[in-house]
Amino acid sequence: MAQRTILVADDDASIRSLLKQLLSDEGYSVVEATTGTEVVEKVKDTNPDLVIMDVRMPELDGIEALSKLKVSSPKTSVLIMTAFGSSNNAIRAMELGAFDYITKPFELDKISHTVKRVIEYRDLTSEVQVLRDEISSLVQTERIVGNSPAMQEVYKTVGKVAKADATVLITGESGTGKELVAEALHYNSNRRSGPIVKVSCAALPETLLEAELFGHEKGSFTGAMTQRRGRFEMADKGTIFLDEIGEMSLPMQTKLLRVLQERKIERVGSSLPIKVDIRIICATNKDLQRQVEQQKFRDDLFYRLNVINIHMPPLRDRKEDIPALVEHFLAKHRYSATAQPAAISEEALKRLMEYDWPGNVRELENVVERAVVLSRGQIITSRELPFGDHEGDGHEEEGGDEVSVEKSFFKKSVAQFEKDLIMKALRDANGNRSKAAEMLGIYRRLLYAKIKEYGLEGYPPKGRPA
Repeated sequence: MAQRTILVADDDASIRSLLKQLLSDEGYSVVEATTGTEVVEKVKDTNPDLVIMDVRMPELDGIEALSKLKVSSPKTSVLIMTAFGSSNNAIRAMELGAFDYITKPFELDKISHTVKRVIEYRDLTSEVQVLRDEISSLVQTERIVGNSPAMQEVYKTVGKVAKADATVLITGESGTGKELVAEALHYNSNRRSGPIVKVSCAALPETLLEAELFGHEKGSFTGAMTQRRGRFEMADKGTIFLDEIGEMSLPMQTKLLRVLQERKIERVGSSLPIKVDIRIICATNKDLQRQVEQQKFRDDLFYRLNVINIHMPPLRDRKEDIPALVEHFLAKHRYSATAQPAAISEEALKRLMEYDWPGNVRELENVVERAVVLSRGQIITSRELPFGDHEGDGHEEEGGDEVSVEKSFFKKSVAQFEKDLIMKALRDANGNRSKAAEMLGIYRRLLYAKIKEYGLEGYPPKGRPA
């Protein structure tokens, strides 16, 4: 391990000499300074691991020097030396970000112990940051899958803009993975230690969306029994992801524009502005430029949102990524917690490659998950896929009756699995169909049709557990 450097600053030569001898004997490299101004300059030149600095020094005192260091070298750890009983200096030093303070006259053993504690803390902080970076990279590597030229462009853009606070608009068809890009931007940004708060602008009616985004005061409307923070407040120091922004009404667009301009929100029922420190990421599957032309979307809001645009390509335009995506979903959706990932036959994979995937990656994941269940986690063949005929797949016997029975069994199994998924989503969403459709990753109109097909209009029953 490289030798650690400590800067000792005091206008008393005897104090400097004593500390230099102590710290040198313990293996540290020691640099000296006699004034506050010299401290600031030497920190820039030597980048020490620790500064031990007296409060009373000429030119700049220790408090003033500490204040400057926290601007010019914010990661530098500082120990302040102060006269016994000088509580004001000690309090001020801690407010400015000193690691700790030492009172004079001091004990050498205490100095030694405190220095070790600072160094250990710095090492631990560095290790945590490395782990955070590794976890961040791992999260994105596992979640966003694909190495096609189209996806390479997405990765490049994310890498360039992640650490900026610029507003990002993610466009692309439903199911292409726009939310995953928003997560990649957040977890690779300087805000990754803060929250990422997600809101679907299509899942709530306008009246509820306003309260959801901005919060509300007690009694501001019927049912507002208590004060509630909105999603913008919850996202403070982090990121807010507004999905399906194209579904937002014009009045709500006006309020969102104000937030973008002022970075302040007002709760429903209050005129008190609340400042929020957030990054805004939006996504849409609509052509906002066309909506602007049709006067369905504000042009000034569009230009505010479209600072950085990331377009997610449809799966049909990056079919070379399908094998990697399939492997990823096979590992993700194991038949049981202890089971090995299922395998897939060449014929089945070929059929997946030939399909156009109108529902994109989300549809592919649903198909793979269903196939894992139907194959009981073994080898997935084309028989477990819900589209295309199955002639020539090596499973048909002579005699149409047996084939017909097998196909009938397959269709019934798929239908039952589909019905079970819909019932579970409706239970988890407490009967909210819009939310259930979002959880299933399908259009609401399709969900309504399936509810009617399976006779689930009154499901789950109200007033008793489903």
